[in-house]
Amino acid sequence: MMLEATNRQIAAFALSLMDLTDLTDDCTPEAIERLCACARTRHGHTAAICIWPPFVAQARAILGPNSPVKIATVANFPSGDLAVDTVVEETRRAIGDGADEIDLVIPYRAFMAGDEQAVRRMISAVRRVCPAPVLLKAILETGELRDRDLIRSASHIAIQEGADFLKTSTGKVAVNATLEAADIMLTCIRESGRKVGFKAAGGVRTIGDARMYLNLAATIHSPDWPMPSTFRFGASGLLDILSVLEDREPVAGATAY
Repeated sequence: MMLEATNRQIAAFALSLMDLTDLTDDCTPEAIERLCACARTRHGHTAAICIWPPFVAQARAILGPNSPVKIATVANFPSGDLAVDTVVEETRRAIGDGADEIDLVIPYRAFMAGDEQAVRRMISAVRRVCPAPVLLKAILETGELRDRDLIRSASHIAIQEGADFLKTSTGKVAVNATLEAADIMLTCIRESGRKVGFKAAGGVRTIGDARMYLNLAATIHSPDWPMPSTFRFGASGLLDILSVLEDREPVAGATAY
């Protein structure tokens, strides 16, 4: 379906798969109000918003208890080097405030230094405090891992330790989502035989970008595999999507996080 889809079809689908994100260092309560409003458009709603933990309670009050727009927040973010106990407490508090999804940065620097157990300890500890239906997304920071074998190994470890999604990046480093990393991660998911989703974050700016990632997922899995429960985009704007859906000229500089 993706290969033949029109730009409008891709735009509508990408909207339903988006984690609309504000992880800027100067985020404010007013920005969270705007983000919650932008997540619900006349063309449909985003899958989630993704925000800093201190804003989760505010977003929950705005969206309500049964909102179709989920609230994702981040843990061990963006450095990936906090103590396990600190991250567990951060996660507990966020879930208590109303978070539906936890985007957890793995200790990727420790992993690059050869400490595989650091990744296992972090993911398994956070997994234990994420009761269903809370989703756990493991951020691998693939642009820092770089090496294909490291990305493959991190993907398999995250799946083994119970991650519900593999996410490429924090969006806070020089290299974020790439098709090469996505290929490795999506293949690892297929090899696992488990229901694990994929999230591309950082650098996905246009409908053309979205189409390439969706086509890759459809090729590795199946045309009907991408859906909100298995596939997400992380982005800080809807400019390109809305311009296509409303037949306007694309806005220069459409943002990604």
